[in-house]
Amino acid sequence: MRGAWPVEQIRAAERQVMAGLPPGTLMARAARAIAVTAGELLGFRYGARVLLLVGAGDNGADALYAGAELARRGVAVQAVLGSASASEPALAALRAAGGRVVELAGTQQADLIIDGLVGIGARGPLREPMLPLVAYAEGRRVLAVDLPSGVDPDTGAVAGPAIRAEVTVCMGGYKPGLLIGAGRLHAGEVRLVDIGITDVLPEPSLRQLEDADVDIRRPGPTDDKYTRGVVGVAAGSAAYPGAALLCTGAARLGGVGAARYAGHAAAEVVRAYPEVLVTETVGEAGRVQAWVVGPGLGTADDAVESLRAVLAADVPVIIDADGLNLLAERRSLLERRTAPTVLTPHDREFERLFGEMGSDRIGAARRAAADIQATVLLKGYVTVVAQPDGSCYLNPTGHPALATAGSGDVLAGLVGSLLATGLEPGLAAATGAYLHGRAAARAARRGPVVAGRLVAALAGELGD
Repeated sequence: MRGAWPVEQIRAAERQVMAGLPPGTLMARAARAIAVTAGELLGFRYGARVLLLVGAGDNGADALYAGAELARRGVAVQAVLGSASASEPALAALRAAGGRVVELAGTQQADLIIDGLVGIGARGPLREPMLPLVAYAEGRRVLAVDLPSGVDPDTGAVAGPAIRAEVTVCMGGYKPGLLIGAGRLHAGEVRLVDIGITDVLPEPSLRQLEDADVDIRRPGPTDDKYTRGVVGVAAGSAAYPGAALLCTGAARLGGVGAARYAGHAAAEVVRAYPEVLVTETVGEAGRVQAWVVGPGLGTADDAVESLRAVLAADVPVIIDADGLNLLAERRSLLERRTAPTVLTPHDREFERLFGEMGSDRIGAARRAAADIQATVLLKGYVTVVAQPDGSCYLNPTGHPALATAGSGDVLAGLVGSLLATGLEPGLAAATGAYLHGRAAARAARRGPVVAGRLVAALAGELGD
């Protein structure tokens, strides 16, 4: 699992390590990593042209020292200063190695640009005289030092012009802004470099799943359908029977031994999935280990009663779509719950429940989870799963194909199934989002994606 740390924790770890090392050791390690990565991108060609964009902070100095190393290897290195306060020792090292400081000219040619304009301590939009340098870099090959200039390191927000990198060399530990928001798109390929602070970083409260972390419960030789877990689905209505099919179809696949459906689309559900046990009301459904409630449920009185009955059960519950709309005016339904609850809002649903989100999606999800004492799965290209204790997961498998009607119904059913197998709420939500994105990528390889194809792709993803 990949951890990420806010700037404050990265800085504290750097200070702790630097106190026991000769001055400049960490900077030398960073510069070496930048130079090696630049060489790889250039194919280690003698005479290749590199342009450094240099600011006043440590990132600017890192870029200059890396430029000096490249110049010693026969690369033609020029530096353009975006600040009058660039590091004098680093400038001297560049010049001594044969590099030059120049003014930006529209006719300049560069095989690679190294972005060292601002460091991870910078906040807010870039200002003059950096803006022409950012404009010059647009559309060119760029290697960013630690973080593309103009990207907020903790939130990934971009408040104005910002560097778009082909590769970002990340020093010591992942910054959240490289993994979420516009920052993820601006960062390109992120390469983590160990500069010696890894062992002193605290346990991360922000994590990103990787393939090895996804573990779906498989049946053992002593299992039966009940020991594997049973998931209940309260979804769909006369107006939206499709939501019931999508949600139940996915709920069958997350490792459970059985699925129970309760609602107005019972006939359609059992016709599509004869293995599903169907009733018309939640009260008739029997024992389950987790409930999914909300997709296509509507907002009529019987929908409210379904939501009440599900939330009265002492089992984990995931609330999606119409369930969230109903909950917005009935937050008190959660007050007596002791079993875990997972909410799955998209942006508009989130703001109806919790108010304005702002540009910090991680912070917003954390505040909401603490406020409501539930796990919040905030949907997006990078889905955020926040838990009441402040710990978070980020999903790296987001796919544009998921922007289609019904895809959220599929996700809700899958997460409910994972909850019923016994996965803890945060990990169940994060695992569901991860597999949901993988299924979208699989489905997209065969043409336009609709939610019905996501269920089939999910079956393939889980069967591989």
